[in-house]
Amino acid sequence: MTTTDDYATYIASLPRVLAGAAALYRDAEGRVLIVEPNYREGWALPGGTIESDQGESPRAAARRESAEEIGIDVPLGRLLAVDWTLGAGRPPLVAYLYDGGVLDAAQIASITLQEEELLSWRFVEPAELTARLGGSLGLRAREAYRVLQSGEGTVELENGRRPASS
Repeated sequence: MTTTDDYATYIASLPRVLAGAAALYRDAEGRVLIVEPNYREGWALPGGTIESDQGESPRAAARRESAEEIGIDVPLGRLLAVDWTLGAGRPPLVAYLYDGGVLDAAQIASITLQEEELLSWRFVEPAELTARLGGSLGLRAREAYRVLQSGEGTVELENGRRPASS
């Protein structure tokens, strides 16, 4: 076996991790845009899987997914949160959440849903994020919104919560 074969075998033996990216869009009142997928229960943020096999970065994935899902294609702001999320029946997920900015009336009026994946969209008050999004996504969105409001730097999360200091 060559060194290349050994390396390929080693890489194939490593654990798998999923990676996703989303954007936190707001309206002028500070409400957060959420979307309703047709392929699972509940609500989500605009975003999706990072196509790393295509060389896509998390930021590029969040922008691409937003353009595909809601028709909004704008440069994203800063990284607000990175979340390591364990899930039952799937590999761990590393989720990146970016500042999508404040959408103006014209952008809101231009929202066009990707009918293959989404049923509807709406703006919700920040206090509703954990109830509407549920689980680690709701916690992640809440923490990202806090980061926006406080001006603090990117937050590291585990299952949507800040890890205990080591």
